[in-house]
Amino acid sequence: MSNYFIKIDQKRCISCKACEVHCKAKNKVPAGARFGQLISVGPVKKKDQPRYLTLFMPCFHCENPWCVSACPTGAMTKREQDGIVFVNQELCVGCKACIVACPWKIPQWDEVNGRAIKCDYCRDRVDQGLKPACVTGCTTHALSFIKPNEASSQTRLDYATQILLSEQERG
Repeated sequence: MSNYFIKIDQKRCISCKACEVHCKAKNKVPAGARFGQLISVGPVKKKDQPRYLTLFMPCFHCENPWCVSACPTGAMTKREQDGIVFVNQELCVGCKACIVACPWKIPQWDEVNGRAIKCDYCRDRVDQGLKPACVTGCTTHALSFIKPNEASSQTRLDYATQILLSEQERG
């Protein structure tokens, strides 16, 4: 598993998508692609108040990433030191095997360059001791960049529940 985790505090999130904007700007993400997706459902009534249910979906940087296993050239790589999964653009031949292999559809296609792209937690920033662009760009500080073992078990359970509910709603 990755040494890092992006957590969302639903009580703070206002679904403004500043996280997506900062990610796109920092990473020069082409039109139509989104590395970290903010999924909002609502408004729904919660305690007689209108609320949005939100889920932030970056790459999970899996312990045994299917995208890495599927890549025939080794372009999809998992860093040993921290578990960050990224695409080595020089090795990517554009076969899309990683895109097909990922059950969460995290790797995406860059039509301009003809290669796969994905969230890498802004590894250049992480290497400098900084947080990913989506986290620093969050206007309400709803996103936090933490280590999984620093999160409480309840936080992890809540996050997993959000993901499952989101997947069930999408069908």
